[in-house]
Amino acid sequence: MPSQRKAFSTIGIVGFGAFGALIVRHLAPHCRVLAFDVQPRDTEGLPVTFCDLPTVARCDVLVLAVPVSTLADAIRALRPHLQPGTIVIDVGSVKIEPVRIMLDELPPFVEIIGSHPLFGPQSAKDGVAGHRIAWCPVRGRSAGRIAAFLRHVLKLDVIPTTPNEHDRQMAVVQGLTHLIAKVLVRMEPLPTRMATRSFDLILQATDMVRHDAPAVYEAIERANPHAAAVRERFFALAEEVRGSLEPEHSLPPVAAAAY
Repeated sequence: MPSQRKAFSTIGIVGFGAFGALIVRHLAPHCRVLAFDVQPRDTEGLPVTFCDLPTVARCDVLVLAVPVSTLADAIRALRPHLQPGTIVIDVGSVKIEPVRIMLDELPPFVEIIGSHPLFGPQSAKDGVAGHRIAWCPVRGRSAGRIAAFLRHVLKLDVIPTTPNEHDRQMAVVQGLTHLIAKVLVRMEPLPTRMATRSFDLILQATDMVRHDAPAVYEAIERANPHAAAVRERFFALAEEVRGSLEPEHSLPPVAAAAY
């Protein structure tokens, strides 16, 4: 059993993109935040200190904000520098594969938590209070204390779950959202002025995910073992709906394409 840290004074972020910047804005008032990224990043005056990987690895809490495809390599680079009792948390969009990688690659003296903030820079641009985060304690005893901080200080809705249950639900929630958004983006330009409120909401949802990094979409659709079955069911049901509109109720091709 890894030793439990009595206090969390430093948080290290490995992989500093738009979500890393969001983390800094909300955690910097409570502790010192250090970051490492293989590419130079513009911190935009954020209260974060960029350091080398060994320095970041010595933080009390480590947040792994890297794609699933590079997670194992990132952990192997960190592993020689990790301290007993360090708490390692990933923030990926899927949980089964990252948790497996962390268990396989991290030394036994560190704690492990799988997490998935169910928000991003776009949806949380006005603050994180009230947003949800999926929480998968894997190894160690600090998950409860950190969840209490997220719940009572940052005002997040912390949802305890398992990696499998998380991925099962996200295959629908995120998988279909990104799938539909991909199609709508390809149909642009879409009507905006003469639009119903329901269509406005669909466009808002599309805008929230249209600028997500390609690695996010790949993880949601390819790294989630439940995603393929959800996609196939969605496409099959769409075919049924299309079939219900043919042939007697279908519009001529030109008229059907005009909107």
